[in-house]
Amino acid sequence: MNMKKEENSWKDYFQFGEVLGYFFRKKDPERKTNFSLRVMHGINRISIVIFLIAVIILIIRWVF
Repeated sequence: MNMKKEENSWKDYFQFGEVLGYFFRKKDPERKTNFSLRVMHGINRISIVIFLIAVIILIIRWVF
C-alpha cells in the first residue's frame, strides 16, 4: 500500500470559516424548527464560545 502522508500547514489549523458560518448563517424559512432543536443549537453555541475563551486564556497564560 502506498499511502502518502499529508502534511498540514499552519493555515489548516486556523480555519474558522465553518465555526463562524455556524454562528452567522441566515435562517432558512423552509426548515421546520421546534423547541428541542433550538435549545440544542443554543447549548452548542455556548459550549463553542466557552471552549474558545478557554483556549485563548491558556494561550495567554502560556505566553506570559
